[in-house]
Amino acid sequence: PPALSDCHQLSSVNQLAGSAWQAASARYLFGVCVCSRRRRRTRGRMTSLQYMSGFGNEHVSEDPRCPGALPEGQNNPQVCPYGLYAEQLSGSAFTCPRHTNKRSWLYRILPSVCHKPYKALEEGHLTHDWDEVEPDPNQLRWKPFEIPKAPQKELDFVSGLHTLCGAGEPRGRNGIAIHIFVCNISMFNRCLYNSDGDFLIVPQQGKLLITTEFGKMLVEPNEICVIQQGMRFSVEVFGETRGYILEVYGAHFELPDLGPIGANGLANPRDFLVPVAWYEDRQVSGGYTVISKYQGKLFAAQQDFSPFNVVAWHGNYTPYKYHLEKFMVINSVAFDHADPSIFTVLTAKSTRAGVALADFVIFPPRWGVANNTFRPPYYHRNCMSEFMGLIKGHYEAKEEGFQPGGASLHSMMTPHGPDADCFEKASKAKLEPERVAEGTMAFMFESSLSLAVTKWGLQTSNRLDKNYYKCWEPLKSHFNPKCK
Repeated sequence: PPALSDCHQLSSVNQLAGSAWQAASARYLFGVCVCSRRRRRTRGRMTSLQYMSGFGNEHVSEDPRCPGALPEGQNNPQVCPYGLYAEQLSGSAFTCPRHTNKRSWLYRILPSVCHKPYKALEEGHLTHDWDEVEPDPNQLRWKPFEIPKAPQKELDFVSGLHTLCGAGEPRGRNGIAIHIFVCNISMFNRCLYNSDGDFLIVPQQGKLLITTEFGKMLVEPNEICVIQQGMRFSVEVFGETRGYILEVYGAHFELPDLGPIGANGLANPRDFLVPVAWYEDRQVSGGYTVISKYQGKLFAAQQDFSPFNVVAWHGNYTPYKYHLEKFMVINSVAFDHADPSIFTVLTAKSTRAGVALADFVIFPPRWGVANNTFRPPYYHRNCMSEFMGLIKGHYEAKEEGFQPGGASLHSMMTPHGPDADCFEKASKAKLEPERVAEGTMAFMFESSLSLAVTKWGLQTSNRLDKNYYKCWEPLKSHFNPKCK
């Protein structure tokens, strides 16, 4: 299929199914026509894919094909416009303080309750069993995770989920999991929702066209999206696709407090984008599969219609996306290396003040100007767990070995820092203003929990770099008691 761009178009075509859908999938993606820089003719009216701006805002949206679909002045009228059903999606307890209360009202052709009973579904490499192998406190690094080739092994977003590490328990609503997804086909007549928590999705290779109950989002590498607890979504891909997922149980992602930084900086609220309402009134004679991730397991239920039948909605509980290039970087302009918390995009708070269940942190291109300073990241032992991934480029502290599509984990109190080559170069470098991480985007999932690595991560994936520790072996002593 052609490369996606921001000029992709929405079509009113919504009846593609079966073999006709498969034949046309490159151009008509559940009603979406993809074009590059110019409009393509489709059967039906086309309008530009749009988003609404703002983090946590109270949004209202209705599909323009049904003007006036939102009830006037109330949430649950006796009869909704167009004969729709009103359904509330709650992302917080009813009695949460107003500033943390999350809910949206959806006006849909049929309610979500219309499905057959759920049955257990094979989980593959998705797990929350943190005791299947013994703990490993070593510094861990993985080579890029392999994407199977189609048609020899076809994986969609759900079947391509692989749990790498995590801690906590979804039933107790406290914990996190880190997953790798690799896929080569789109989800066809099936969707997923997460009953356990929120997904923060970081695509590394390949674009994701995500259809949600709230509308459609195109998420490309160097963007992220968050699909919050309970929201149904389906993922379409355009070739070999890979990325990372941070799942949090029991908390939602928030913007970090700025403190003395002031009112502006880091990830600005207006740069978060929310999809606009889009629906399809599509019957699926062969059955549509709704998959629930529930208590760490997968379950599937059948229904005979598309779940993306929400004609209008309003509320503050939505999926959203964010482009990492929008991040306003704060950095040291005098001396010393500021702590990486200044690069926090989103945080999921724990019950302890100032301590995150999980932070999403990035290391974007920026200026380095600190005087008399070792500018790369310092050597460190941390009471937090640090998982790192690389979307593109070369990470400044380890230009060799840490590759896009790979990862590293420095567990709680496990020492880590620049490799020997980086230390020697940075210790002797002429300190001038310089661009750091140009063409690179590395990120970190940091957690206050002690993360256990799965059997797939340590063994089955066959991607663990067993020579990682050797990057520090060439470090030598420069100590001279006679020379200060």
